[in-house]
Amino acid sequence: MADAVLAVDFGTSNSAAAVLEAGHVRRLAIEAEAETLPTAVFFPVGGPMQIGQAATDALIDGEEGRYMRSLKSVLGTSLMHDARLIGGKRRSLAEVIAAFLTKLRERAEAQTGQQFRRALSGRPVHFHTADPERDARAEADLRGCYAAAGFDTVDFLPEPEAAARASTGEAGEVGLIVDIGGGTSDFTLFRRSDRIEIIASHGVRLGGTDFDHAISLSHVMPEFGLGGELTRTLGEGRLPVPKAIYVDLATWAMIPFLYTAEVRRMVDDLVAHAVDRPRLARLQSVLRDELGHDVAFAVERGKIAANGGARGEIALGLVEPGLAVPVTEGTMNAALGEAREVLVRAVYETLALAQTMPGGVDHVILVGGSSLMRVVSDVMRQVCPGARVSRAEAFTAVVDGLALATGE
Repeated sequence: MADAVLAVDFGTSNSAAAVLEAGHVRRLAIEAEAETLPTAVFFPVGGPMQIGQAATDALIDGEEGRYMRSLKSVLGTSLMHDARLIGGKRRSLAEVIAAFLTKLRERAEAQTGQQFRRALSGRPVHFHTADPERDARAEADLRGCYAAAGFDTVDFLPEPEAAARASTGEAGEVGLIVDIGGGTSDFTLFRRSDRIEIIASHGVRLGGTDFDHAISLSHVMPEFGLGGELTRTLGEGRLPVPKAIYVDLATWAMIPFLYTAEVRRMVDDLVAHAVDRPRLARLQSVLRDELGHDVAFAVERGKIAANGGARGEIALGLVEPGLAVPVTEGTMNAALGEAREVLVRAVYETLALAQTMPGGVDHVILVGGSSLMRVVSDVMRQVCPGARVSRAEAFTAVVDGLALATGE
């Protein structure tokens, strides 16, 4: 059945696929009986590429190879087409994304017995905030990846507009989809009648990986020397420890590019001049033993544990036995203060585009894995205090809506 359309939610952190069968959405178990799979790849030394949970398991099990996550965040950037040594072969990130989408298509075909040459893909409202040229380049990049993955045709639908199609509510109400994913935050105001009428959509480049980034910089990176000082080789006085390497270490997509001889030599020099050498030595060991993703996972787990009021910790025992950093909702909120302001501003900008006052919103629907963060629901209750706030299927609302849209 060559005309079958595969709905694909290619996400920063997780991906999903679905089809429409007899008017009903069928989510495909493209990951070991699961409806979503991590958007991650692992290139083992001397072996084939692994994706999803298998890729993450390979990293956790300590297999030798290259792990990559948050691939979507590089769309529209110069990193996309730079060839680098990955898995023993020079390849670009565009080729890596295409290989991931190829695996996803093949699994979908094996599940359904259909051949998919057409795709309806979700996309954020804006891949890049306030940069139309880069935004267009990002969509072109993704379109090229789908083509390289074996799709003859790909159409795009903004993710919050897809989620609106899958939402439920009362006839006549004005709803606001708040879709907080791994890399972007998207908003769609719509009116519900016999169909979904889209009033306005807006988005910003802010998501769960940015939450992790802020928490990592505020909680973990000081334990690796961020904020410390260096002695001068010549002369008196001290210099601050450079921040750039910590920014990259706290960024999922940049971690693999820190494992180079040049970066390690630079850190060795920092340790030699550090006022607090033990902390800088931790950074040295993270790069030497390639523990950057382990640290990122620890931050993510600590964030989840502290969400909702519990006291958590960021366990860093792999870096140094017994090392752990406490994290509470209070310290996390302090770290996420700037992100909260961006979210508030983005919601008001969405309402302005729709020429709607906050009181005109009847129903706020939270979508996306990062919408589970308490800061998101707090912001929505602050901006739209008269609206009822509910959660949709956090990880599958977008792919459900995409599948429904294939039947329109």
